[in-house]
Amino acid sequence: MTDAPRVRLKAGREKPARDGHPWVFSGAVERVLGDPGPGALVRVEDPAGRFLGWGHYSPVSQIRVRVLERHEERVPDAAWLRGRIGEAVARRAPLPGEPEGACRLVFSEADLLPGLVVDRYAGWLVVQLLTAGMDRLRGTIVDALRDLLAPAGILERGDDGHRGLEGLPPAGGLLAGSAPPGPVAIRDGRLRFAVDLGAGQKTGFYLDQRENRPAVAALAPGRRVLDAFCYTGAFAAHAAAAGAASLLLLDSSAEALRVAEGNLAANGLAGTPRETRCADAFGELRRLRDQGRLFDLVVLDPPKLAPTRAKAQQAARAYKDANLFAMRLLAPDGILATFSCSGGVDAAFFREIVRWAAIDAGREVQVVRALGASPDHPVRIAFPESEYLTGLLLRVL
Repeated sequence: MTDAPRVRLKAGREKPARDGHPWVFSGAVERVLGDPGPGALVRVEDPAGRFLGWGHYSPVSQIRVRVLERHEERVPDAAWLRGRIGEAVARRAPLPGEPEGACRLVFSEADLLPGLVVDRYAGWLVVQLLTAGMDRLRGTIVDALRDLLAPAGILERGDDGHRGLEGLPPAGGLLAGSAPPGPVAIRDGRLRFAVDLGAGQKTGFYLDQRENRPAVAALAPGRRVLDAFCYTGAFAAHAAAAGAASLLLLDSSAEALRVAEGNLAANGLAGTPRETRCADAFGELRRLRDQGRLFDLVVLDPPKLAPTRAKAQQAARAYKDANLFAMRLLAPDGILATFSCSGGVDAAFFREIVRWAAIDAGREVQVVRALGASPDHPVRIAFPESEYLTGLLLRVL
């Protein structure tokens, strides 16, 4: 593809691309040869014009190119895309064959497909096309997924702001097949949950927390549990199933709390003593402290506060305050399961934030276990940003 537009990098700025990082920032670009439009396939070159990779171009994003392929002879085309999607799906086997299974089948850069996310919920797929390049390949992607997985339907979710960074409008709706008649029932461990594929956070459910919920629930028997930022109550339901003494579910969405109640009932857990509070969780944690409430286990799983490193310091204060108040709400030897899903806050920085919170709370804290995303959200070693979910299971003495 010798006539492809070329993106030549500045001297001294080519090393990340040469080492396999898939992002080429605008500041690393010396010049663009040709006139690539949004999402066009371009040839990335070092300062001497030597090949570094094929990638998708974005004229408006700070990430000017997302590298797809590092072998010059493998020019990304429809067959290449289908093959790479198939490889990602095969790596998740046997999960895709479970009739009520839910898992991430394609995880963007981590699966060498920057800008494409595919999640499976029972017989339906939900896709996110987050870059101009993947947006241009919408039809090819849909055809590949239909051929590979024969889903009942394929839906798109693209309403969380990521597309705007690429100059793309929000997107959503049915792409192929039929939409589910209502919430889709999935199984998460031993429990069942109802997932609305057209609304709510992410693609409908926090698939990345699959292995963390039972790990936290194992410590729940006989404990008073506070599930802050509970969304549709998955952590709370697992804790109740494990024998929690009581629950307090806290979220700013009344609809999410309504669904959480339904999930508890669907799993035969409606008899667990519980309270729900619809309020801003950051402020409510402070109010619970002022009311003198005590819990034996607190789960903190806030939304993404720092999508980029530029927002990390701003988010650190909110993370610190939430953890500080959670520690003060814990009875002696209480357990705190605390998480960050912010790509701009790595594991080391998050642990430092929690340390600051412990100092200000005047509490001694032990790390029982480090937590991360489930295996269907792999971490690409050349792309540390794919390790976006970091968590700590703590004992607060």
